[in-house]
Amino acid sequence: MRGLGFLIFVALTVVCWGLYGPVLHEGQTLLGAEGKRSLLRSYICVGIAYFLIAVLVPSIILFSKGEKGNWTLGGFIWSFAAGGIGALGALGIILAFKFRGEPAYVMPLVFGFAPVVNTFCTMFFSRTFKEASALFYTGVLIVAIGAAGVLILKPKAPAKEVAAAKAPVAAEVTEPATEPSSEAKDSSEKSGTSEAAPATGDKTAEPAADSKAEQEKKTDSNEAAAGKPADKPTGGAGMLKKLEEKAINWLEIAASIALTALCWGAYGPVLHKGQMKMGQSRLRPFLCVGLAYFVIAVVAACFMLQRFPEPGTWNNWKGVFWSLLGGAAGAFGALGIIYAFNFGGKPIFVMPLVFGLAPVVNTFTEITTKGLQGQVSWFFFLSLLVTILGAVMVLVCAPKSHAPPAATPPVKEANT
Repeated sequence: MRGLGFLIFVALTVVCWGLYGPVLHEGQTLLGAEGKRSLLRSYICVGIAYFLIAVLVPSIILFSKGEKGNWTLGGFIWSFAAGGIGALGALGIILAFKFRGEPAYVMPLVFGFAPVVNTFCTMFFSRTFKEASALFYTGVLIVAIGAAGVLILKPKAPAKEVAAAKAPVAAEVTEPATEPSSEAKDSSEKSGTSEAAPATGDKTAEPAADSKAEQEKKTDSNEAAAGKPADKPTGGAGMLKKLEEKAINWLEIAASIALTALCWGAYGPVLHKGQMKMGQSRLRPFLCVGLAYFVIAVVAACFMLQRFPEPGTWNNWKGVFWSLLGGAAGAFGALGIIYAFNFGGKPIFVMPLVFGLAPVVNTFTEITTKGLQGQVSWFFFLSLLVTILGAVMVLVCAPKSHAPPAATPPVKEANT
């Protein structure tokens, strides 16, 4: 039964890492304001969750029950570096969401490219580049093709939501046209009749017109400061500006996804080095990971939040809860991988299952919670399947480390 026990922890990691993106996205949105997501507040909550789960829990277990292995300086440095890499990867996910990326395609791309980076890092540490087969490089190409399909065929918001988003813009454009008629009526009512005003003299009429023009200029300037279009030309310029910002965001989203894929791909090999230098300990390196998250995602992020304030508030407890839940999902997923190894799971089986099934959980969660069932094409699912198969192919066909040389004593005994 021990041989299959690791599957329980694999399932735990798959569910946790699959829900990580959508849950964190929800917390980031709730903590924001003015239509903008809060970057640093949700990131701080992730660091707090990692500190509670990856520092306090391992500390209690180590002090109460102990574990094989010992503390070493080299092991601490490598494990702390792995935690720092993981924290930067989490920051990349938050940045991708900050730049209007959606979990439906951000997380599959991350989970598609991360195992490729993971395998290349493992090859670098084990020096097995020459042993890489054609199937391995084919898997890398398949991941790239599937990831491109996921990005191009991503599910879009329903047409009703798009129409509702455009409706306020149209209302703002038509509002200024109705205001002069109402003001003209009010001015005519106060003066008595529209024909009596010219009869009293031009001196009384001109100041009223000047004051009215000044008021219109003030309202136009206020609308411009508030970001509202004053007329149709400015509305078109505003739409052009939005399209330009959207194009820039795509570059930033791609850079954020690349950052997370690089960091999370290198996380495993770097953490493994720390484990080896601590006598194959599991909880000690995990504790160092939690410390790194606390330093980067809590201490440094709090300092940055004071220097660079962003829209949002801490008073939204739902946002705090969802952000903490996202951090807890990431920490429990990392802990599930460690215990999967402890219960006999081999990386050759564990990592393909995790990187293959986690994006499926993430995508279906995003589709069902956002009501995108009717907006997803079969080509998107096909691209997602291609990405998953490519990731599994990369991990399974990765070059293995050299086997130790065979023992020579039996040969000597035969000669004697």
